[in-house]
Amino acid sequence: MQARRIARELALLSISQLPATQENLEAQPLQNVVVAAVRTLTSEVQDALETASAELQQSNTRLLNSETRAADVASAHAMVTEALTLTQTAINRLGAAIELPEMVQLANQHDVRAYALEIIQTVKANRQEIDQMLTDALVDWQLGRLATIDRDILKIAVAEIGYLAVPQRIAINEAIELAKRYSSEDGHRFINGVLRRVVDRVRTESKSPQNG
Repeated sequence: MQARRIARELALLSISQLPATQENLEAQPLQNVVVAAVRTLTSEVQDALETASAELQQSNTRLLNSETRAADVASAHAMVTEALTLTQTAINRLGAAIELPEMVQLANQHDVRAYALEIIQTVKANRQEIDQMLTDALVDWQLGRLATIDRDILKIAVAEIGYLAVPQRIAINEAIELAKRYSSEDGHRFINGVLRRVVDRVRTESKSPQNG
């Protein structure tokens, strides 16, 4: 279980940076997968810190120009709060980037590599079908407009449920844990809701007369 959990995390973080073709994917050593995942995390750290810096600069400008107007002071306070949140996110991402190689070392590396690449191959090979399953399950949302991390968490879970014979409950719970670690504050609730609708649709279709 530990190896598979780490493999999911690696797949999530590296999927956008690894080659799309199955042949090229199969040739990837574990080191390349880990490097791709760390690169994703460090890129997020940089983005978060740059955004936090901009928020602090805007806050400082508002305070200097406010002449103690309450509205401007409140706005500046909100910007500082947002900057602190972004900075904390960056620190968390940096911590994950440091922890990830060590986690892989402590797990069965063969199993980690094999399952991470199997997830990525499955998502890429069945992209249209997986996208359609998610599109059908989304309510008042478009798949292409979701945050990349949320979209990839959903795709991995659907790949596990639909193609990798992972029990639905386990796939959903693992997706929720990934969302708690990498998505927004309420991201895990959104992920849970979408995946439960996917599962309901799968069950309904499996019970339809044409399938049984």
